[in-house]
Amino acid sequence: MKKNIAVIYGGPSSERPISILSGRYVASVIDREKYNVYEILFNTDNWQLVEWEGEQMKVLGVVDKGDFSCNGVKYDVACIMIHGIPGENGLLQGYFEMMGIPVTTCSSFFCTIAFNKYSCKRLLADTGVKMANDVYLRKGESYDADAIVAKLGLPLFVKPSDGGSSFGVTKVKAVSQLPEAIDYAFGESDTILIESAITGREITQAIYMDGGRAIPLPITEIVTTNEYFDYDAKYNGKSEEICPAPIPESLAEEVTRCTKKIYAHLGATGLIRIDYIAGEDGVYFLEINATPGMTRMSLVPKMVRVAGCDMTSFITAIIENALAK
Repeated sequence: MKKNIAVIYGGPSSERPISILSGRYVASVIDREKYNVYEILFNTDNWQLVEWEGEQMKVLGVVDKGDFSCNGVKYDVACIMIHGIPGENGLLQGYFEMMGIPVTTCSSFFCTIAFNKYSCKRLLADTGVKMANDVYLRKGESYDADAIVAKLGLPLFVKPSDGGSSFGVTKVKAVSQLPEAIDYAFGESDTILIESAITGREITQAIYMDGGRAIPLPITEIVTTNEYFDYDAKYNGKSEEICPAPIPESLAEEVTRCTKKIYAHLGATGLIRIDYIAGEDGVYFLEINATPGMTRMSLVPKMVRVAGCDMTSFITAIIENALAK
């Protein structure tokens, strides 16, 4: 009998539009010979079962959160495609863990840690993976801009400690710019991270579990004419994503070693993408994307194609891994 796969997208965060695109694309490539596919639009007040005709959405019902069912159908796997809260910070994973429903992402614990950049860096501190120096601030906490710059140098980055798609991120080049950048980041989160800027090549690698083995995908280099890989560069064509990355074999091996080490150390079990800066003195960890973008033109689908795998087979592996947990 076919398993019922619920592809969940939307959410209340700034990343909702990208999440909807990711979810719709993933739903479109799932093998319908093997699975029944249902699309769930996550709204703040309800979760709607929907279908699309072109760009016209039709609501077919509202999900019963008591047993995660709709119109008499219960779902066997939750394919979480929500970027940001609550699909990337562990909240939704925790709900499904209590319901006994497998998820295609990592566990609630992993997602909670990975979503908070500061917590994630502290948990990786004893792995030997290089990380930029940082300062952590909570909203309402006093700070000394001059002292922060004295510790971290310039330029530096101010970013929300959680969230994604570069919302709330500023590259600061002068101490006078720091207060405005901090206020901007606090518009996205109650906690922020201020980090030394590492000069180098921006690279990223995804990794997933297939049949009990962690499989790294081809490394991608991101080249942009913008100051950094911001929202405009990510989604408005202001960057070039080169896969496989044209980097020395020794550097590629170092990146993959870091990716495997991080994946194992944090107990990852699903698809994630890890961002790095390749500096003069080695590879620096930036952040983990626990539910990476999965639109047709997103980084992970590009990596999958370069690896010689079609998206339908790739998503099948992700679903079967969830069922095997």
